Amino acid sequence: MSASTHPGFAELVGFDVSTDGSGVGNGRLTIQDRHLNPNGVVHGGVLFTLIDTAMGAALMSCLDEGDICATIQISMNYLKPVVSGVVECQVHVVNRGRRFANLHGELYVGEKLVGTADGNFAIVSAA
Repeated sequence: MSASTHPGFAELVGFDVSTDGSGVGNGRLTIQDRHLNPNGVVHGGVLFTLIDTAMGAALMSCLDEGDICATIQISMNYLKPVVSGVVECQVHVVNRGRRFANLHGELYVGEKLVGTADGNFAIVSAA
């Protein structure tokens, strides 16, 4: 899957995500003033949204036709403040069962690791 902007809330935030079809995903967000909190730092919800969406896309890329996924829980670690630049997100499926999957993701600005996350997702049939 090539890079694309997801509709709805993710489009409002303004990032792109891509997957390789094997449970690996990437995201990219160029920081703008609208992403900053009153202290001039990127709002944690922006970074959470990026990694949550990339995780969902990565998992969707390797699900059976007719299956969908939903976030159950994500544990997010904010390691360094982000104030400008481009945030790159790298995620992968750690374990996938029939009904649940675990994913891990990392956020970078350049070579600097600024955040990590571990997520649990439900896998359900859309039919």
